[in-house]
Amino acid sequence: MKVMMVNGSPHVNGNTFVALDEMRKVFQAEGIETELVHIGNKAIRGCLACRSCAKTGKCVFDDVVNETAPIFEESDGLVVGTPVYYGSANATTIAYLDRLFFSTSFDKSMKVGAAVVISRRGGSSSTFDEMNKYFSISSMPIATSQYWNMAYGLNPGEAAQDAEGMQTMRTLARNMAFLMRSIALGKEKYGLPKKEEWIPTHFIR
Repeated sequence: MKVMMVNGSPHVNGNTFVALDEMRKVFQAEGIETELVHIGNKAIRGCLACRSCAKTGKCVFDDVVNETAPIFEESDGLVVGTPVYYGSANATTIAYLDRLFFSTSFDKSMKVGAAVVISRRGGSSSTFDEMNKYFSISSMPIATSQYWNMAYGLNPGEAAQDAEGMQTMRTLARNMAFLMRSIALGKEKYGLPKKEEWIPTHFIR
């Protein structure tokens, strides 16, 4: 099994990495492969809604989004870590996720998603909710922990001192490993749930 882990912080070894790495250690112990992608220090354009991807199968901006899309496709789970900026995920993370989810046409059903949020103090809950919307719109089960997937710290490395936060990350990784394995067994025995043809509606009369 494989998990793609996305670090949306501009700091390579900051507190977001500390939280993700705590999860990575558990995945490693569980025999699950991980691939960490650091996108937070890259210049990532927002989605233009040009719909070029519908014709070509990839985003019109050929950057880290297109580079990492095949990793996402082959993975059984996706963990996205972000710092909190003004009560929200940082702009780079949102631009990356908007384009990654919109431009990829492969079936994401039953890939397991997990959001990891790091803040100094406030805005964690709203950011956590914001991140989970990417998974829930894509038929991706959301891995849970013993608390919302948050850890706290300002200066690099301080999140490691958040004992509850680090325990939350370890529990999240164990629960995610169990969920991915359970889904794999379910797919083998029962297959994926039947899908209906999408019925897009709007409210213009």
